[in-house]
Amino acid sequence: MAKLGWRGLAWISGGVEEAQERAADLWERGSWQAPCWVAAERPPGCDPAQWLSPTMARSHLGGEHDLVVFDTVTADADFDPDAFGALSGTLRAGGLLLLLTPADWGRPRAESPAGPYLLRLRRRLEADGAVAHWRAGSIPLLPELPGAEPAKTSPVADPDCLTADQVEAVSRLVRLKRRRPLVLTADRGRGKTAALGIACARLLAAGEREILVTAPRPAAVSALFERLASLCPEGERQGNDFVDGRGGRVTFVAPDALSSMAERGEAGGSGSRLLVDEAAAIPAGLLGQWLEAFPRIAFATTVHGYEGSGRGFALRFRARLQRQAPDWHELHLAAPVRWAEGDPLERLVSDLLLLDAEPPIAAPATTAPVEKAWPRDRLATDEAALRDLFGLLVQAHYRTTPGDLRRLLDEPGLRVSTLDAAGQAQGVIVQGDEGGFDGELAERVARGERRPPGHLLAQSLAAHAGSREALMARVRRVQRIAVHPARRREGLGRRLIDSALAEARRDGVDLLGASFGAEPGLMAFWQAQGFRAVRLGLSRETATGEHALMVLAPTSERGETLVTELTAGFQRLLPALLAFELKSLDPVVALMLLAEGPRPALDAGDRRDIDDVAFGYREPALVRPALQALLRQAAIARCSDPALVWLVAWAFQGRDMRWMATNLKVAGRRGVMEQLRKAVARLIEGQVALGDVVR
Repeated sequence: MAKLGWRGLAWISGGVEEAQERAADLWERGSWQAPCWVAAERPPGCDPAQWLSPTMARSHLGGEHDLVVFDTVTADADFDPDAFGALSGTLRAGGLLLLLTPADWGRPRAESPAGPYLLRLRRRLEADGAVAHWRAGSIPLLPELPGAEPAKTSPVADPDCLTADQVEAVSRLVRLKRRRPLVLTADRGRGKTAALGIACARLLAAGEREILVTAPRPAAVSALFERLASLCPEGERQGNDFVDGRGGRVTFVAPDALSSMAERGEAGGSGSRLLVDEAAAIPAGLLGQWLEAFPRIAFATTVHGYEGSGRGFALRFRARLQRQAPDWHELHLAAPVRWAEGDPLERLVSDLLLLDAEPPIAAPATTAPVEKAWPRDRLATDEAALRDLFGLLVQAHYRTTPGDLRRLLDEPGLRVSTLDAAGQAQGVIVQGDEGGFDGELAERVARGERRPPGHLLAQSLAAHAGSREALMARVRRVQRIAVHPARRREGLGRRLIDSALAEARRDGVDLLGASFGAEPGLMAFWQAQGFRAVRLGLSRETATGEHALMVLAPTSERGETLVTELTAGFQRLLPALLAFELKSLDPVVALMLLAEGPRPALDAGDRRDIDDVAFGYREPALVRPALQALLRQAAIARCSDPALVWLVAWAFQGRDMRWMATNLKVAGRRGVMEQLRKAVARLIEGQVALGDVVR
């Protein structure tokens, strides 16, 4: 394997002592570099520095190992797909991944039945001829490796790079042109993050003063900082910054913080440079904001991997790229860095975790889709259907991890349905049941004394909206919904939701709900299906950069009463939140939320005050309540005037004049006031067809 530049998996199954002794024997006999033992608890005799709990797997994304022992053999241990996927990518050529499991792992047992996920995993491992299997009481069954000579590789001209792809990537990153963004795509293990680090070192050496870097989490760019440190030995890592000896700086900024900085004008501008890693895991709205703010910008993303799917990035973001920066260009890194082409472990891990799942072929629009429910045990045994279904989910969601596949197959109470045409899934919906607690438990959950798993929507409404009734009601949450990209705008999503609503009514469920990042396109879809906003997170989620929005639709009389109470409470609170905690919320999102609220009345005094602002020189701040009422009227009437967005930003969110001037593209306070007065005048001169607004 080392000769071929490959890595492999050895599966050791048996009792705890036997399996761990065999792994320890291999551990001690080999001359391994940086071996790592992954287990919930440190095994006897293992050096603490070489032991890693599965929850810490992501901290080793930038590391390299020759041997990784993935220990799930003890009674309380479990298989963590995210840790397995992450750590398999840290193995170098010639390395081994030892998987330790009980002898009956993945087999049905009366006292402790295995879930569909582990059953599928065992079948896939047993069917793969590249796996070395060492069963209890037997000798290892070794795979047959090809006798081919190692592939000859051409020498790489750049001594800092490992492949020709890396050389080209670094060259393009260093030569980034204004308003010509670069998009780097690669499968995992192709060295794209290291290429970003090499480029940063070259730019600092050329005199660049500041380079900003962002990613879903700091661990995602650990390889960048490692390459930077090795190429700039005179520099120093300071937290999430790297400062070289000449005063140049590379700074990591989390997506939510970067977005806030860009909105305040503290990031971006002439000459600024931003490198975005794992762009697939960041909402397209934030990427678009940065694309506008930074004249020199590069986006790097994994196409297949545990950090997120580049396919979703491509679908959602390429149109925006084409619109905002038509001269953008792309480079795909194909050659692996840590191992050679044909590596059996890469293929095996992709198969086990469905990292390479793709959507099925789109059926013609003339083919009528048929609804189909999927019991999870059946889905786990139909590999083709599972791949199609999971491929749809991956391409539709900003970030899908290997753990999502396990939840799909094993999470209790989950419902999976598809719309099939020509024998293939064209749409999929995943739902889970929540709530239904008795009064005593509901009270304890609402006070934060208990947190039963799997009740996200019900618990959040209780904790943040104070609704005990939400915990006692029967709630069904749409966890994922996806439609084939070639079949969108045909009503398939609406059909999935309509069926979910009808099924919830038949099952005696009170509420159908969903939770998602507050993005205008998604909000418009759920609003069109009759769902109402009942809660918005007060801060952006670190991984997404968006505020989490929860929506509900009633499916019973009890649910109708509950939705009425929750929406009324949310709308009462919304203006105060927009003025304080949600001051930096996207004003388009704020406008869409206000459109769901009550229609306030305007009396003669209000209309006179509004006239004074529109056609006179009255200070708008002194008639803010009347202007807020006018804006609510316009929002509810679905007025299409784009100035509504900026009026909401001023009247409800108190955005400062600098921010307003920048976004309205005018000079100073006088220019902002002129635009606001003109916008108010347009609203009251008949563009909003409401009798109590027209003067």
